[in-house]
Amino acid sequence: MKPTRDLLFAAGALLTPAVQASDSPEQTQPATPERPNILFILADDMGYGDLSCYGNPYIRTPNIDRLARTGTSFTQAYAGSGISSPSRCALMTGKNSGNTRIRDNFCYEGGIEGKKVSSRGDTILVRRANLLPEDTTLGTVLSTAGYRTCLVNKWHLDGYDPGSAPNHRGFDEFYGWTISTVYSNDPYYYPYYRFAGDSLICIRENAHDAHVRHNTEITTDDAIAFIHRNRNRPFFLFVGYDAPHEPYNIDDTSWYDEHGEWSLNTKRYASLVTHMDYNIGRLLGTLDRLGLRENTLVIFASDNGAAVMAPVSELNCHAGLKGHKGQLYEGGIKVPLIVNQPGRVPARQLTNQVYFPDFMPTLAALTGSEDAVVPDTDGMDISPLFFGGEADTDRRYLYWEFPGKQRAVRYGDWKCVTVRKGAPLELYNIAEDPREEHDLAAEHPQLVKQLDEVMHRMHKPSVNYPIPEDFAAKRK
Repeated sequence: MKPTRDLLFAAGALLTPAVQASDSPEQTQPATPERPNILFILADDMGYGDLSCYGNPYIRTPNIDRLARTGTSFTQAYAGSGISSPSRCALMTGKNSGNTRIRDNFCYEGGIEGKKVSSRGDTILVRRANLLPEDTTLGTVLSTAGYRTCLVNKWHLDGYDPGSAPNHRGFDEFYGWTISTVYSNDPYYYPYYRFAGDSLICIRENAHDAHVRHNTEITTDDAIAFIHRNRNRPFFLFVGYDAPHEPYNIDDTSWYDEHGEWSLNTKRYASLVTHMDYNIGRLLGTLDRLGLRENTLVIFASDNGAAVMAPVSELNCHAGLKGHKGQLYEGGIKVPLIVNQPGRVPARQLTNQVYFPDFMPTLAALTGSEDAVVPDTDGMDISPLFFGGEADTDRRYLYWEFPGKQRAVRYGDWKCVTVRKGAPLELYNIAEDPREEHDLAAEHPQLVKQLDEVMHRMHKPSVNYPIPEDFAAKRK
């Protein structure tokens, strides 16, 4: 243990940089507890079991733990997909991955071609889809309600179209990196280039591959500056951290150096999570110092489960769940979800089944934007669950797919899933078998048939993601 480091955790809420307050000339009525600011924090590739408050015995996350202890945490919350782009698309548009614009990190047809560096270091050509001007995002909807909207760091919905950055898809402000400008986040975690709106700026401290300002800190600084500028008006701030996405790149591993038996990779992974937690403490401290905490709803989640490269055996990142990032088993899509607002959100743990498409109708209802042009969604308003109420979330179908490859549906206690093209459907009773160890498909063939029909109905055709049958029909 390191007493100095642990004291920093406790004081983390106070360690915010001095930011010059410069209010926007456009003044509106400040947020209130009933119509709060919204701070949405999204981790990247963080497993369901990576947080201390979700049972991890190794990784220290005191600030997130405090959010869970004094707020509401969900034990059956699901991401929009098993990987980043479709999951974030479901979150931003309120549509499931059988109905979204972006259904996989790469599209099968159409889209825009661009370069990607493979895990082997090769540069390959791939095609990606991107959000279009007609796609309504959370930024679009909350802006119509008078909220100042900002997305910081990771977007991952621009494909290779520079014109599809967040500030062109509903957000007033954007600070971070895009897929279309690959070097805007290179090297990962210690970037030299970064966008401020459409301007590409330099992080001069990181010039010549210097590791001075970690991207988690840069992201937090940008978010804190936005809060200062908009403290007198309602705001929606989306903070998309990179942590703990691979490569596990952080120089300071002092939180875990006492674990001599851990590999450096394991120490870095745990440190990325703890370092993110420390910076979340800085965000919360800013809200406290500015007197905004009671007027701000804080939401924390992860975009999907832990990756294959995560130190699962050492840290239990998946909490014993089957599968990993890129799969529709529980380990790929089940994520932590915490909501917190002092005086309004009670301290409790819920088992309600909720998922990313729910946030569009939920945040619209919370901000009074449901009267605006909110598109049909695949989610439901779960805001009553945030404030001590009830919502019947479990008698509906939650659906996911990687078109033509994997698909899954959850209804009540049951989950029907396949993660291999052409493989038979598997059936699990998640209430009794949360680790998906006992396939009951042979015992309940009629139920499998019914859920198969539901999944076919929930899939909507897409020009970018034609299923294999479409390919076959075209080539006959």
